Amino acid sequence: MIRKIFTTRIALFLAAASLLVVATPHARRATASTNLAAPTFAAPFAQGANIGVNGFFAADKAQRGRSVAAAVVLDIPRGFHVNANKAAKFSIPTVVKIDAPKGLRVGAVSYPRAVVRRLGFSKEALSLYEGRAVMRFNIIVPANYQTGLTELRAKVTYQSCNDEVCFPPTTREVKLGINVVNTNESVKRINGQYFGR
Repeated sequence: MIRKIFTTRIALFLAAASLLVVATPHARRATASTNLAAPTFAAPFAQGANIGVNGFFAADKAQRGRSVAAAVVLDIPRGFHVNANKAAKFSIPTVVKIDAPKGLRVGAVSYPRAVVRRLGFSKEALSLYEGRAVMRFNIIVPANYQTGLTELRAKVTYQSCNDEVCFPPTTREVKLGINVVNTNESVKRINGQYFGR
């Protein structure tokens, strides 16, 4: 009986200990380079930064036979960052993948310029996105594409951190819907704050 109680307590202790730390890429950075000090890590149940992820078009409609600009926008709270698309070797980069209906062509995603910063746990400068990060791409609509509402899906993978703690990587999906119209129909520029006025 005593042996059974002792075994149960040991099992509970080990389970509790395993919940205290979660390995993140910053942990791999620390072990991979002698220039990096070990950071503090978030427990698995801790919440990451409340990052806004939204999708926008540069026009209210898409004309057949033309291209329309689109963007995925990350709004990152003050005090937090995500790794840039061209991140350090042991970091998880921010990546946008677009799933478009058959017939539409998607151009390459253009990522913003990163902020280069040294964090509390690193002697090396890291490439980060802070504040607002706008990832732009073009959608090419064939001349014979069907008119009406069409929808794209963007999947964004990123890892949020502050100067000392990183949270598990996250993948978010954003739906972008737009009406496809004939070339002779007028379109209006919108969302100038993301595409330039």
